[in-house]
Amino acid sequence: MNLSNLKPTPGSTHAKKRLGRGTGSGTGKTAGRGTKGQNSRSGGGTRPGFEGGQTPLFKRLPKRGFTNHFRKEYACVNVSELNRYTEGTVITTELLKADRVIRKELSGLKILGNGELTVKLTVQADKFTKSASEKIAAVGGTVEVN
Repeated sequence: MNLSNLKPTPGSTHAKKRLGRGTGSGTGKTAGRGTKGQNSRSGGGTRPGFEGGQTPLFKRLPKRGFTNHFRKEYACVNVSELNRYTEGTVITTELLKADRVIRKELSGLKILGNGELTVKLTVQADKFTKSASEKIAAVGGTVEVN
């Protein structure tokens, strides 16, 4: 069996209906849309969620919560992920982005304290958790807030 030999199971595929191709085709003239009415016209029919004039479900349900437009989202990196770098390296957002540790800078870089750090590093970031800054200092590294 090759990819070139594959065929669909007989009867599982059907030819597309060619609408509006003369009365002899069976789908000529009105092209299967019936006569007159909203759905027979081009652009006819109703929008999704329309309930015939009744107040639609999405309007009947109560509003909940709100969206904070001033929210800041940080690119987060755990302390354990910094072990890949050699001793004395200065960790910056640009370096982490180049090494694909983070994808986007977003509103800044935040270092989290998950895992263990074994390498002495200088870490420059916008935010640090308490445990992250303690772990970096415990190894002899320095924390620099941008």
